[in-house]
Amino acid sequence: MPVVYLIVIYRIPNSPMAILSLYNKHILLGVTGGIAAYKSAELVRRLQDAGAQVQVVMTPAAQEFITPLTLQALSGNPVHTQLLDPEAEAGMGHIQLARWADLVLVAPATADFIARLAQGMGNDLLTSICLATAAPLTLAPAMNQGMWRNQSTQANVNILRDRGIQLFGPTDGSQACGDIGPGRMLEPTQLVEAAAGLFQTGLLAGKKVVITAGPTREAIDPVRYISNHSSGKMGYALAEAAAEAGAHTLLISGPTQLPCPARVTRIDVVSAVDMFAASLREAADCDLFIASAAVADYRPREVAEQKIKKGEGESITLTLVKNPDIVAAVARLPQRPFTVGFAAESEHLVEYARRKLVRKKLDLVIANDITQPGIGFNSDNNAVTLVDAAGEQVIDQRSKTQLARELVTILAEKLASSSHHHS
Repeated sequence: MPVVYLIVIYRIPNSPMAILSLYNKHILLGVTGGIAAYKSAELVRRLQDAGAQVQVVMTPAAQEFITPLTLQALSGNPVHTQLLDPEAEAGMGHIQLARWADLVLVAPATADFIARLAQGMGNDLLTSICLATAAPLTLAPAMNQGMWRNQSTQANVNILRDRGIQLFGPTDGSQACGDIGPGRMLEPTQLVEAAAGLFQTGLLAGKKVVITAGPTREAIDPVRYISNHSSGKMGYALAEAAAEAGAHTLLISGPTQLPCPARVTRIDVVSAVDMFAASLREAADCDLFIASAAVADYRPREVAEQKIKKGEGESITLTLVKNPDIVAAVARLPQRPFTVGFAAESEHLVEYARRKLVRKKLDLVIANDITQPGIGFNSDNNAVTLVDAAGEQVIDQRSKTQLARELVTILAEKLASSSHHHS
């Protein structure tokens, strides 16, 4: 049998920006005691491929899963393991390490480490560095799905998020214990991209972007409502892309099942009237407003105080009244932002989108054909046509994440060349 060698060359997908934004950055990688620690070895290499300098700090439990020698060989630096190590203190103690770091990334971050960090403990080298550093602190949680879902863990995670600590992941997948569920650590390439995203100044640096997303719910009585099939995926992807591009990003979201993207502030609303109020409040001083929510056009005139009982008759009559038009109201503001609307159409796509552009005085309309299979509501993919005064531009089908990045790039250029962005 001839011997066949398979050579796999790893690349970070589509991220020249990632490479640039991690170049020469000091990344302090914390490794805690989870089975995912075996991936930390590859993570060191990927971070270095992106041009970063890496110092590794391991907890005692981490050393049960992977040896310091492995990470030392990969990082080219001595691995730090002890808080009160006389040799390490002479070289690089916890205060020096805390000052050295541009970013502290803990991957994997176990439930125990998250709990200790939430309590503000400094009972080992890694927690002490986390307490002492002024650098952004990011965690890549990795644990059994039961531990991740546990109330204590979720409470600790919320404490950390409130302190501005970012979590990358976890994601769903098969776990070492055989379970399937949330708790699996993101892959090294994904963590490199996420870390790079923190350093991207981007095309919208210093701009305030407000995005509406998801459906609205219009109450009929305390238990029933009128709504639609919007998943919010497109709006959330746009918010993530705007944050990546350096914008101060606000996401005004109807009820969805989606987690809020990193570096995005989410304002939760339920009804169209709530969304209208939040949108006008936030749009007053924003640079770019993107109305991607599927807002209910009508709401019941009266909301019953009590649950409507099933009557004797065959039918019930609801009187619906028109909801306020959010995007048109934003476009009419005296200090108006660059205003972008969405048009979901089933026919005459460009013609209807252009009518909407003119009627509502918008700067741009993003139109998608809801009759096309595999795109639009609830799908992970989308294809759109951009319609503005200059003409039309078609962006063919791709993932909503990729599409969002492309849209943000186009919108940033149009915003920069438009006459009414804030000076």
